[in-house]
Amino acid sequence: MKKVILTAIAVLGFAFANAQTGGFSKGDAFISGALNVVSEKTGDAKSNGFIIEPKVGYFVSENIAVGAKLGFGSTKEGIDKTNSFTAGAFGRYYFTPASQFSVYGQAGVDFTNYKVKPGDFKSNEIGANLGLGLSYFLSNHFAIEATWLGLGYNVNNNGGHGAEKTNSFNFGTDLRDVAFGVVYKF
Repeated sequence: MKKVILTAIAVLGFAFANAQTGGFSKGDAFISGALNVVSEKTGDAKSNGFIIEPKVGYFVSENIAVGAKLGFGSTKEGIDKTNSFTAGAFGRYYFTPASQFSVYGQAGVDFTNYKVKPGDFKSNEIGANLGLGLSYFLSNHFAIEATWLGLGYNVNNNGGHGAEKTNSFNFGTDLRDVAFGVVYKF
């Protein structure tokens, strides 16, 4: 019985090791995204929300991928409900795209529109960011990613009509705030 189990483990290990030949090349496309669900309660105060943000990318050359994302979020705190819509574009440079493990740099631009009800308050935010990421292929089609922001700048108009804008600048590597994801290459 031990021989059968050890043989099965060896065969599965060999098959798994051979399946790990992934990597990107010119003409490849991938999908990824984010899903976040939040629920908080402190005493009688409750807060619930979600964000869904799919993204797609395409390799225009061996090392360069360009892509776009769309996102929608909704948060409810008491009687206030905030909906957000995001559209963004990004570019990535992969240092070793054809290998199973690759490091990449990413630059992106996002536009987000916020609407708060009741009261119909609206604001717009534009952001630009630079970051680093790691991609590791588990098979020919699936990879896991880890990304973190290195540099970011956002401007929010706080509803416009004479309101002062909020400018925020972020720099640094906070390894407590790393985003992990799954990528599907097709």
